[in-house]
Amino acid sequence: MTEGAVAGFPIQDVRVTVYDGKHHAVDSKEVAFVAAGRKAFLDAVQKANPIVLEPVVRIEIVAPESAIGDITGDLATKRARINGNTTLPGHRAAVSALAPLSEIVDYPSRLKSLTGGEGSYTMDLSHYDPVPMRKQQELVHAWRPNRAEE
Repeated sequence: MTEGAVAGFPIQDVRVTVYDGKHHAVDSKEVAFVAAGRKAFLDAVQKANPIVLEPVVRIEIVAPESAIGDITGDLATKRARINGNTTLPGHRAAVSALAPLSEIVDYPSRLKSLTGGEGSYTMDLSHYDPVPMRKQQELVHAWRPNRAEE
């Protein structure tokens, strides 16, 4: 579970129930039960068609009105979903969106560039979404060469 089944990310929120098994005083060894359990778990995970989930954050950006178009355009290139914008006093506006955390890790410098240092933002975790299949395949290919070295 710590090495994951798709791209090396840990598997979480899994519950396993063993509902059948027999013990024989002569032939049964703990190591045999551990090996059988591991094989059964790996088989079940593969049959479940696992996917990678990514954290999605709710981000609210406050900036000069003149920069809002650039900000929404930039967010769109980062797989963000714009929820709306609000006009604020003092020729400022707020934009709210949902965006994958991986796409906005470097957002402070990007926002500074887009607003001339006059923008600010807040973000908090919203939920987890499946990673798009193309990105998931990239993660798998990046992880597999590392597995060959072990």
